Amino acid sequence: MDGDDNIEAALPPRSSAPQRWNASVAESRFYWYDLLVNDPLVPDFRDPIGRYQRRMQFALDATMEKQLLFFVVARPRLRFDIKKGTSWGFFGLKLSVPLLVGTENRRESITLELEVPFEATFKKPLVTLHDKYITLDWGALTECYSAHDLLQRFPNDLKYESTVQYIGITRDPQSRLAKGRLPSVNRIVEENDGARDTFLLIKRMNVSVQTDAPDLMGEASARSHVEVMAASLIRYFEGEKPAHHGTIEQNNRRERLTQLVETYQLESLTVDLGFKEADTFHDLKSASAPLSRRHLVEFSYGAGGEIHSKRLADDARPLISLDE
Repeated sequence: MDGDDNIEAALPPRSSAPQRWNASVAESRFYWYDLLVNDPLVPDFRDPIGRYQRRMQFALDATMEKQLLFFVVARPRLRFDIKKGTSWGFFGLKLSVPLLVGTENRRESITLELEVPFEATFKKPLVTLHDKYITLDWGALTECYSAHDLLQRFPNDLKYESTVQYIGITRDPQSRLAKGRLPSVNRIVEENDGARDTFLLIKRMNVSVQTDAPDLMGEASARSHVEVMAASLIRYFEGEKPAHHGTIEQNNRRERLTQLVETYQLESLTVDLGFKEADTFHDLKSASAPLSRRHLVEFSYGAGGEIHSKRLADDARPLISLDE
């Protein structure tokens, strides 16, 4: 928590008029969390898998300094079928990659239509298959993908749902989440281990404020925006009694939410988790929330930190594009 956060927590500014907040996605990225907390790290940075692990670790470490939302998401277990191996098509660079899905190891496959990288010295790559990784050696360049990367990077008809199990805020100077030391998340990873693959979905949100206040002295910080969003989305996805949030944490969050709602005279918060480029990984559901790629939800607040949610129709507002 930095100095500005300390000041706001102690003496939050007062809004001179009611406010309505609207939140939309600015950035969204999945990290296969098991690769960091369950798999042994490859110490050689010259190894393509080792470089892949470090890039993911560095990217996740960077989020620990920011006020971002993170979702712990479970997806069906996915592995490469290393016994069967890959095969090339008769024409072009079409590579068929065998997959094993779920605990029953159901056989599926995905066809990659590869393009020769600019740096390549081979016209066709040497392919090496591991249970979770595939490497494409183009001579002067080696590409590395995880099994789940292929579903996001190459067109395919394989569609699996993502189940939201936990929601939190990335801001953590101790980097407990990035280093696999957050107890609540670790318990979920242990419960999923062997049955489902665990991901972190990190989202940076844009928040616009509608108000008749004549000045901006009562404008909330990014920290306050994220705290209200996290509390609201926990209630929406995890229900009235979240299984993986402790009683003390829930009470503190309720008190903080009450303070923020009163301070900013917050009438409503509308959260839109959808965007045009979203793929099937963003088909989110939970025990409390129905399956949707968008989750356009309006929240309102009652006494004592009560949170009320109302699903809005997907066509209630235009869908944004992250490329614009």
